[in-house]
Amino acid sequence: MTNQAAPFRYDHVGSLLRTEAVKEAREKHQNGSLSAEELHAVEDKEIKRIVQKQKEIGLKAVTDGEFRRAWWHFDFLEQLDGVEGYETKEGIQFQGVKTKSHGIKVTGKLDFTTHPMLDDVKYLQSITGDTMAKMTIPSPNMLHFRSEVDEDVYSTKEELMEDLAKAYQKAIQAFYDAGCRYLQLDDTSWAYLCSEEQIKNMKEAGVDHRELTKLYAKAVNDAIAKRPEDMTITMHICRGNFRSTWVSSGGYEPVADILFGEVMVDGFFLEYDSDRAGGFEPLRYINRDDVKIVLGLITSKSGELEEAENIKKRVEEAAQYVNHDQLCLSPQCGFASTEEGNVLTEDEQWKKLEHVVAIASDIWK
Repeated sequence: MTNQAAPFRYDHVGSLLRTEAVKEAREKHQNGSLSAEELHAVEDKEIKRIVQKQKEIGLKAVTDGEFRRAWWHFDFLEQLDGVEGYETKEGIQFQGVKTKSHGIKVTGKLDFTTHPMLDDVKYLQSITGDTMAKMTIPSPNMLHFRSEVDEDVYSTKEELMEDLAKAYQKAIQAFYDAGCRYLQLDDTSWAYLCSEEQIKNMKEAGVDHRELTKLYAKAVNDAIAKRPEDMTITMHICRGNFRSTWVSSGGYEPVADILFGEVMVDGFFLEYDSDRAGGFEPLRYINRDDVKIVLGLITSKSGELEEAENIKKRVEEAAQYVNHDQLCLSPQCGFASTEEGNVLTEDEQWKKLEHVVAIASDIWK
């Protein structure tokens, strides 16, 4: 198989179902019966186990499953200088279910000096051997999208995004210095910008949809502008993934010209496991032959395995709009964007990833 640089022909978004050992340890830590050091030791052991499992499946990039996190985004963002976590009145509304109550707010000037996830990178690097270690963090857009901002600190979104991009430049260099060569930015804001319902809400609130789209594209480009040459940075775009439910719907067309034509990441992990993501036509805006499109055609929301031939046909459909050699395959999202995880078993999760490897290996022989 060709395509030996990340992202790979068969890849995965990152998060994995927390094991029973991790869940039990986190619960004990929260009620005070397990120390932080003891919790960390349990996480180390379980991360080592799931890394080995990913390698056995044949994945060319492995993650720590985000086992040390409660949330895919807040755990990173609230450790930036100038950001605080707090308990909100209610959680984020998904289809028929809400998350736990939590949020972040910007209370001071944004910066990056140090971060606990740098140790997570080092540990993952130490146990992966010759297999590439992949780390995931939220896109800079998620801070603007999900936080409350003290207007005495930042009176304009442009000023906030400028400092945020500089903080991310430092973060990316720090992750690189810690050994990371494959970094993924997770971003749900683009899905809202694709939603007709959300676009309507923005207009009613006086928000210029296109202006916000351009702001978010610039934020990502500025954040990654100084990345080392041998570091791969991708972006994952999701329409919500909590307990196998979702938030928004809509194809990529409203943002495709800017997202695919101007955002300079090395690859896009795209949700395509349901009709809520629309068709492949927006991929016509891909204008670089060095960017890879990872088609999220395998769902992480259920344990049922997709028909392999149907997946192969959909890859061929996508190849009408972007070079077949630039395409890859993965699940549409992780299996546990929050510590609660999606509604499937760990065994079903591994079978899903085995399915991705088998189908992609057959497509790109």
